[in-house]
Amino acid sequence: MIAMIVASHGDFASGILQSATMIFGKQAKVTAVTFQASEGPADLKKKYEQALNAFDKDDQVLFLVDLWGGTPFNVASQLVAQDTARMALLTGLNLPMMIDAYTLREQPLADVVTHLENSGRK
Repeated sequence: MIAMIVASHGDFASGILQSATMIFGKQAKVTAVTFQASEGPADLKKKYEQALNAFDKDDQVLFLVDLWGGTPFNVASQLVAQDTARMALLTGLNLPMMIDAYTLREQPLADVVTHLENSGRK
């Protein structure tokens, strides 16, 4: 099962995770990470590392972040670059993306990323 980190500026990630839970039910190995105005990139990296440490070491991890080029994206992309075989990153976080990702969690990470990219383009 693919583990997921949902990340955003402010509390958006927590809210979208709450909405997805209402629709699809509570999911294992899914966590929200928020980047607050009072925090810097180092704070966010610590939060990501804590989330990653809560997963099994062999879990594939999908980062779903709100905005390309923002701090949540930039910090996540540095982590993903260290282990591209195990991690992936998508931006443009929205509720349909979350629900779609939930339905595909048993598939290989590369297939899930391709599917979500294609869905996002449509």
